Amino acid sequence: MAARLAQLRAQAVQAAEFASKHGGSYYKELMEKNKQYVVQPPTIEKCQELSKQLFYTRLASLPGRYESFWKELDGVKQVWKNRKDLKVEDLGIATLFGVELYAWFCVGEIVGRGFTLTGYKV
Repeated sequence: MAARLAQLRAQAVQAAEFASKHGGSYYKELMEKNKQYVVQPPTIEKCQELSKQLFYTRLASLPGRYESFWKELDGVKQVWKNRKDLKVEDLGIATLFGVELYAWFCVGEIVGRGFTLTGYKV
């Protein structure tokens, strides 16, 4: 166990040295590739303005999302009305989708509990 800990410590030191040597050049390269997205001058006021623009742009997209939601819901209602015409394959796919949704819900609950399976820490 102690040998493994020493090995991990040595690897961490190597990673830190690599990051300190190459981190600056990686940052410069990354900023050069994405300079068209950088707003000049990068001030707090500009960041607040961009934040407001993002908020109101998303707010403006709500009517389109609302309309899409109702179209999807109408599609689900249509499938439900014609459920006797569904094939076993379609039912199997829908069942797998439901199981996957439930599994992701369970994963989210586990993450929310701090990666414990037994319950919330009180």
